[in-house]
Amino acid sequence: MKKKVLITGAAGFLGSHLCDKFIAEGYKVIGMDNLITGDLKNLEHLFANPDFEFYHHDVTKYIHIPGQLDYILHFASPASPIDYLKIPIQTLKVGAMGTHNCLGLAKDKGARMLVASTSEVYGDPLVHPQTEEYWGNVNPVGPRGVYDEAKRYMESITMAYHTFHKVDTRIVRIFNTYGPRMRLNDGRALPAFIGQALRGENITVFGDGSQTRSFCFVSDLVEGIYRLLLSNYALPVNIGNPNEISLKDFAEEVLALTGNAVKIVYKPLPVDDPKQRQPDITKAKTLLNWEPEVSRKEGLQRTYDYFKSLPSEEWYKQPKEFVSNK
Repeated sequence: MKKKVLITGAAGFLGSHLCDKFIAEGYKVIGMDNLITGDLKNLEHLFANPDFEFYHHDVTKYIHIPGQLDYILHFASPASPIDYLKIPIQTLKVGAMGTHNCLGLAKDKGARMLVASTSEVYGDPLVHPQTEEYWGNVNPVGPRGVYDEAKRYMESITMAYHTFHKVDTRIVRIFNTYGPRMRLNDGRALPAFIGQALRGENITVFGDGSQTRSFCFVSDLVEGIYRLLLSNYALPVNIGNPNEISLKDFAEEVLALTGNAVKIVYKPLPVDDPKQRQPDITKAKTLLNWEPEVSRKEGLQRTYDYFKSLPSEEWYKQPKEFVSNK
């Protein structure tokens, strides 16, 4: 019998790559997504595969999966500021009620569950680089609090189910990740820079560009998540690339890659935007024998080639608008 895994947020950037990984590793995969920010185009190559099923469902509602279930990976959530600032209530609900429902399912099925937390639990960090023991510096009532606190709550309820109900759980703290299937219009630095370059627009850097990020290619991240799921470690683990770069330097790298003769322009920094972001991956190296392998140069080239291959109308798509009475 093949083992069966449920992946929530399956039609998203990370969720779809995880579906590919588990299919490749010989699992039966159930992908679940309400498609509020996900896109079925990310999964259509799997629809003919007999080991893949798709459920169009909102995880904040009761989840029913018939039969055995061995693993749950909870990746359902808006992940870019441009989305979660427009749908703050849904962002909080998927982190709270969605996680609660998935944990209840894991308890019922005797399944191991991994939750997708984020480097945003560290907020605007006062410790650098960030270790898993750092408690963070988060503004709960700031605009980004809806995402940061949803993920912090997710970690808390996951550990509560682990200690009280003895549910087998894992927590991954994901740092900036990039690669094919990102949305060009999702508002994050890398797709924004590449999209502007493809359209021949000036590249916009917020603040003076001195704030840093650490970018991990998606295949490296997925491998780290896979190893963590199959490990015996229940406390949070950072997965990301510790190779830190300023956004100004990063914009210049993208510009050089595209060969466009546009300029870099600077705009005011958004509220509570973290000034530094760099994972300490000692735990991942020690416990999982994992570290990133794809260089930023190679990863950027692969990502740029993907975006360049899209129909040009994709380059001009505006950020998604949401209609909701919730």
